[in-house]
Amino acid sequence: MKRPKRTAQDARAAREGTGRPPQLKAEVQEFKRRRILEEARDLFYADGYEATTLDAIAEALKVTKPFLYSYFKNKSEILNAICEVGIRSSLKALDEALLSSLPPRDKLKLIVERVTSIILQDQKYIVVYEREEKNLEPREAKELMALRKQFGVRLAELLEAGNKSGEFDVPDPLLTAVSIGGLMTWVASWYRPTGRWSKTEVIVHMIRNVDGMVARRPAGGKAGEPVAVER
Repeated sequence: MKRPKRTAQDARAAREGTGRPPQLKAEVQEFKRRRILEEARDLFYADGYEATTLDAIAEALKVTKPFLYSYFKNKSEILNAICEVGIRSSLKALDEALLSSLPPRDKLKLIVERVTSIILQDQKYIVVYEREEKNLEPREAKELMALRKQFGVRLAELLEAGNKSGEFDVPDPLLTAVSIGGLMTWVASWYRPTGRWSKTEVIVHMIRNVDGMVARRPAGGKAGEPVAVER
């Protein structure tokens, strides 16, 4: 049986992906967008945001600049998307833990475990955000700061619940929540995959530190002497 002749419209649809099923097309587009962010992240991490051009990102990907513009309107938008990665992943992990039926202390341990794991996994994204936040557009920086505040507020609500249940002794839940968030984020600045401590050791250490910050202490007890809460 003779195949139908391929038209110019068919060829264009193949190039643009318009002939693909909607779900597959979306997956391909997401893959391409992620690859742009990965290459840009590596270049921003190694050379800095200001020293990295769109030409350099396109060259690393072996694509043209118009290809980049089909996904991002400018370099700042790429930076903003990179900065969002760790924050949104951490918020998702926080919300999932908060929805569990665990008591507050176990919820907090789960949050620290999962968020620290995300920070270690997305280390370059976090470092780029911490280092290049000054280069974000004011609106973008404000939106990202709002996401960070959401994390602190939701974590503070958990600490307040732990105070009420008698598991925690936290005089200022919001300040403590911000401190915990900063402690976890700081891991991205010093952790080295080939360094002295493994990821597991770092996560366990973070869980112990945070637990020591919030746990109830005996009358006259000192900081760092948490009381085991009976289950």
